[in-house]
Amino acid sequence: MEYTQIRQSFERHGFTTQLFSTKEEAAAYLAETLQNQTIGFGGSETLREMGLFALLHEKNAVVWHNRIPGMQVRKLANCAEVYITSANAVTETGEILNIDGTGNRVAMTAFGPGCCYYVVGKNKITANINDAYHRCKNIAAPLNARRVGAKTPCAVKGDKCYDCDSPGRICRVISVIERVPMGMKCEMIFVDEDMGF
Repeated sequence: MEYTQIRQSFERHGFTTQLFSTKEEAAAYLAETLQNQTIGFGGSETLREMGLFALLHEKNAVVWHNRIPGMQVRKLANCAEVYITSANAVTETGEILNIDGTGNRVAMTAFGPGCCYYVVGKNKITANINDAYHRCKNIAAPLNARRVGAKTPCAVKGDKCYDCDSPGRICRVISVIERVPMGMKCEMIFVDEDMGF
């Protein structure tokens, strides 16, 4: 995949960018860059696949609700100096889309930490906003609903969004980040591998 255009798009929008061939290289970069920080993790299969929690936990205070479930842990993660997450989709034109059930992840990527890092595999790159939204609703959300054991039509079938009204629906808050929020530093870490949902 050619990353020149997408990196230029994000850099025009105020992001810094990095590109790594493998998730191991990206993880090593983050471990070297982030030391003696409080770090919150957004719910992310990508971060889990990287083994990033254990790696960063060695020299930082790291909070992740995937390790200890519950709203209190989510709130604690939202007080961190640094926030790390992935995205459900990004566009070649420089936008980030995410869907949340509780809104904790989209809140932190919009306001809160001094610095936010997005780790994005090549499978999450789309041409435009319409394709990104489709990917969020019909690929990422069903797989995430299945992962968390949601009792929704998309989790059962794992094929597409049914725009359900289920109490277990995880598609409740959708964010589009078009530019780096004022007062925050954001870095896109692109990895030339498929990672996460």
